[in-house]
Formats: sequence, C-alpha cells, structure tokens
Amino acid sequence: MQTAANLMPIPGHIDPVPVPRSFVPRSDGRIDLLGLSLADLRMALETSQLEEKQAKLRAKQLWHWIYNRGATEFSAMTDISKTMHPWLEQRFVISRPNVVEAQVSTDGTRKWLLRSDDAQDYEMVFIPDADRGTLCVSSQVGCTLNCTFCHTGTMRLVRNLTPAEIVGQVMLARDSLGEWPSQPEGRMLTNIVMMGMGEPLYNFENVRDALKLVMDGAGLALSRRRITLSTSGVVPMMARAGAEIGVNLAVSLHAVTKEVRDEIVPLNRKYGIEELLQACADYPGTNNARRITFEYVMLKDKNDSDADAHELVRLLRKYELPAKVNLIPFNPWPGAAYECSTPERIKSFSSIVFGAGISAPVRTPRGRDIDAACGQLKTASEKKSRAQLDREAALA
Repeated sequence: MQTAANLMPIPGHIDPVPVPRSFVPRSDGRIDLLGLSLADLRMALETSQLEEKQAKLRAKQLWHWIYNRGATEFSAMTDISKTMHPWLEQRFVISRPNVVEAQVSTDGTRKWLLRSDDAQDYEMVFIPDADRGTLCVSSQVGCTLNCTFCHTGTMRLVRNLTPAEIVGQVMLARDSLGEWPSQPEGRMLTNIVMMGMGEPLYNFENVRDALKLVMDGAGLALSRRRITLSTSGVVPMMARAGAEIGVNLAVSLHAVTKEVRDEIVPLNRKYGIEELLQACADYPGTNNARRITFEYVMLKDKNDSDADAHELVRLLRKYELPAKVNLIPFNPWPGAAYECSTPERIKSFSSIVFGAGISAPVRTPRGRDIDAACGQLKTASEKKSRAQLDREAALA
C-alpha cells in the first residue's frame, strides 16, 4: 500500500495557495485595490468572505478593469453583475494620487504635485519628445542621500512610497493623456524612469512590486526595455534589482575621483567608485544593445576637466562596461554651491568621451521654468502655505 509520502505527483497546473496577508483599510474602512497583484486581489476578496471560486473569477475581472482599462468606478465594470457593484463599493476603492497642483512648461513638460492620504507630498514629471514620452516617477517622499548638487537631496526623507502610490503615478499620467485601455502601440507614454524623488533601491520591495504591475502584459503592458531604474550606487541591492526586476540600469556617477564623489554623492563613502563599477559589470543582461547609462552632472571647476573625461573613459574601459554617458548641465537652484560648466567645457568633455567610442550626449534641460528639470524636484508645498495649496486644489 502506498503512503502519502510516495504517491505519484498529479501532473498539470496547480494554483498556488495564497498566503494570508493583512490589508490595511483606509480611514473610511475600505481597502484600496490599486497596487495589488492578481493573487492579492483574490486574497482581498476572500478576506471579505467571497467564496473561493467567485474570488478567483472576480479577481481576474478586477485586474483587467483596473490595470488594462483604467477604471476607478465599479459601476463601469460591465462584466460584473450590477447587483455586486454595491458590495464592492462598500468594501473597496480604486484610488488615484490626489493632485494638488499641475503645471505645464513652455517646452511641454508637465509636473504634478501629488498628496497622499496621510498628507505627504511628492512629484512626478512627464517629458514629451518627438519619438517618445517619458514619465519620471518618484519612489520616496524626500530623499536620504543628500547629494549636494541636487535640490531634492536637501529634503529630509519622510517615508517610502507604497506600490499603490508608485504605480498610481503611471495610472494618473495615463488618465491625463487619455490612454486607456492599454495598448502596445501609438501611445504618448512610452517610457518610465525611476528618477524622481528618492533612491529606488532604498525602497526595493515596493518599487519591484509596482514595476511588476507596470510590466505585466495583461495590464499596463510596458516592456522592461522601456523602463530605467536609476540608483546613486546602493551596491548590495543592484544584483537583486537585476534578478528580480530586470529593467535598464542608470547610475548617478557624477565624478571619477573619490575626493569629488565623496563630496557631491556622499553615498560614495560607503560604496566607492570601484565597488560600484564592479556591480555594474555584474549586472545581468547588459550588452552593446542594452547599455548601462551613467548620469554625469556638469559642475564648473569641480568634475568637468579634460582629465576627468579621460579618467571616466579609463574606468569604463577597465570594467569593460557597455555604457552611455548622459552629460547633464547643472540646473541652478537658490542656495546651490555650484555653477554649471560652460558650454565650451561641456563640449570638450563630450568630445573626449565620444572620441573613445562611448556615447556621451548632452541632455537638453527640460521643464526648468516649472522646476521640473533633473535635480530640481523639491515640492512646491514647502514654499506655499497649506491653505493656499488647498485653495488652488479646489479651483483646479
């Protein structure tokens, strides 16, 4: 007689058993479905006493309506019976970030000041180009890195953004652009860069879970080749990012000597340039068609000499890195300790790197007039009274 231990396994697909988890309700007692995976949607329904088979079916329907159709109201879900709409509305909500202020630059760049339910403010930026539209997404409220050239770095870190708050930025941009249902071609929002407020690798799990929703082919369906995660060099998390997220990597390098990078990117004191570049060399999937982008802000008389350019080339060659270097003219802000390199100096630096066979384009500053350019994100709410912002939100 066979025992349970040596029974033949049953072939075929077996649904994974969902692990119970707690869903933290909002102040109105309802659970927010935005940011939940398909398995979590199913679990949320079962937790609310929906029968298992029904929960499995309804979770798939909700997933489609939330992430493919952009629905925020259960009444719009035509394949769910009308009698069930009130049951869902009593227990659940599909949120969006609260928009405090929306600005449009003279060059078409759009910036949104967003507010969470616990009254924390953060920002996102959409940058349209002729052949693409890029959404710059925040991962934290504030930042802990204190990079001295970056306006956002002068804010204190308040907290990490949740998966719902991260993916909610993408949903809100799609709302604004009228790009529902999701479609692979012909849309304005084509790329995402995790280059907004915060260090994504210090909020790894939430960023990973949000980007999985963005990349899911049955939902927002944005290819991982069109998503870039930027880090200032959190070396221990870079391998996990490559293995568990697998999107393009950008590194905020900004200097080629320990002395200068220690000053302008203090994280360098913990994870030095050589250790960082080795982690880049180990990042999975990099090749000449999928290069690592190195961000390099041009600071007058600080990191912009010909010698710096030659040292940058040497380092990239030493680690055999398939690389592109984005040269970023410094965006001045009140109280900044630096000036932007001259156009002539930037051109000379770029020519040296290009001459070594490494792409080194100069990034055109975008959205400067609305403080949306690289390194400028620092919520306008710090300059305006809460009452003034509430008045503006009421008039929007």
